[in-house]
Amino acid sequence: MSAFPVSLEKSNQLAQRMAALGVSEADLEETFVRSGGHGGQNVNKTSTCVMLVHRSTGLQVKCQETRQQGLNRFIARRLLLDKIEEKQNGYVAAQRAEIEKIRRQKRKRSRRAKDRMLAGKSHHAAKKASRRPVGAE
Repeated sequence: MSAFPVSLEKSNQLAQRMAALGVSEADLEETFVRSGGHGGQNVNKTSTCVMLVHRSTGLQVKCQETRQQGLNRFIARRLLLDKIEEKQNGYVAAQRAEIEKIRRQKRKRSRRAKDRMLAGKSHHAAKKASRRPVGAE
């Protein structure tokens, strides 16, 4: 029996992913709060919103996507694992990609590219000039 109201396969995938990232249930601090928004009387009376804190990294996730607490617990764990994975692997790569993008934008255009751009602008200006009324000059 799975701890979450999802298929056993999804629950096992979550457990494998947690093990691969080195996250255990003991590292997680889980609290339940009342949700807000849609859901009517249910969200006002029951604590279906899940807040997860990973103690070692300090990352925090809040999930209130569904009206079921168990499903929110599952989704919150997935979101937290995404954040941890991004922090471990993708943060440096994303930062490098952003720096490289800015560097490309600031790089000076080649003479050929500049000529091509100016030719395109003059062509566009000629098209617009031909649309003017005949006696407008």
